[in-house]
Amino acid sequence: MEMKESIMESEEYLLHTYNRYQVVFDHGEGVYLYDTEGKKYLDFCAGIAVQALGYGNKKYDTALKSQIDKLLHTSNYFYSEPLREAAKKVIKASGMSRVFFTNSGAEAIEGAIKAARKYAYLKDKKNDHEIIAMRKSFHGRSLGALSVTGNEHYQEPFKPLIGGIKFAQYNDIESVKACLSDRTCAIILETIQGEGGIYPAEDAFIEEIQRICDERDILLILDEIQCGMGRTGTMYAFSQYQVHPDIVTTAKALGCGVPVGAFLLNEKTAKNSLVPGDHGTTYGGNPFVCQAVSTVFDIFEEDHILEHVNEIAPYLEQKLDELVEKYEIIAERRGRGLMQGLEFAEPVAGKIVAKAVENGLILITAGTNVIRFVPPLVIEKEHVDQMAEIFEKILKSM
Repeated sequence: MEMKESIMESEEYLLHTYNRYQVVFDHGEGVYLYDTEGKKYLDFCAGIAVQALGYGNKKYDTALKSQIDKLLHTSNYFYSEPLREAAKKVIKASGMSRVFFTNSGAEAIEGAIKAARKYAYLKDKKNDHEIIAMRKSFHGRSLGALSVTGNEHYQEPFKPLIGGIKFAQYNDIESVKACLSDRTCAIILETIQGEGGIYPAEDAFIEEIQRICDERDILLILDEIQCGMGRTGTMYAFSQYQVHPDIVTTAKALGCGVPVGAFLLNEKTAKNSLVPGDHGTTYGGNPFVCQAVSTVFDIFEEDHILEHVNEIAPYLEQKLDELVEKYEIIAERRGRGLMQGLEFAEPVAGKIVAKAVENGLILITAGTNVIRFVPPLVIEKEHVDQMAEIFEKILKSM
């Protein structure tokens, strides 16, 4: 079927909640995608920071094919070897104590909210606790996750959302303090804001939040769904700060393509929150997705993925900085590791991304004036050069 015809037929059946680009992808290889007509695209989006290993990784593919032949699903009434292996590896990598596997990042946020509220409830048997979240944050589209997402545009049509949420300004500790009350049970933030424009947490900001949480027995929830799993050069970005979160959410590159997320708890929170009957999932943590998670951690170690990110990230930063210097329309670069953003002085991000697709480059926006660069973690310098060449060609044409 021709690509245009395939798109038209898809639109007959799909609920129109995405304005998709007019491309039908057929397969991927390394850091490239290919559409059904054979056109090649350099991928600097990685399925929104999911495909950390790129496409067609032999170790990953072989492990999943083998698991398909053995066992896909049994439910959480039973154990499985992939579940044990995945749990062990994610706990070791994160430094947390317990894990609950979900089907997505949004579900991980839902679980984190429930754990925080249950922790507070067990202390005083009250249901009026509050959570402090951040403006311009993004935690997901389900009602609980949407309730702590600091974007009125996303929230307005779906109100009333869950109550007891206050919003502070990211990287403004006085704004956080103004939201505190004796009912505050948790503070939730992305270690690096993604959708909100690629803003890393400032050291003083996040470390003062940690001090406040410790002092008041408030739970610190860090959302590492996008910035975790090696993207910033460490397995989880929070390890670059002097913090020890009570709950961490993770997803996206956790499974490198299969739908899996997780929320991780430290020992204190795990022992004083959710118990049997409080939370569950039919598919979460089944043998297939856990085999993917386990294999991802093995490949990260065997192929020295973190070392590679720390080697290639400075080169990406250099190339982006050169663009900032050369073009007045680009205001600044922000980010850490292979999670970078270019902020433009005008709301042209959508137009640039559309032109990039036309020129065989896949990018993603982070708002109307920020281009997000979240490529597979296995990119090489030659791919950075290719991206910069196409990107500059687009800027010149505009």
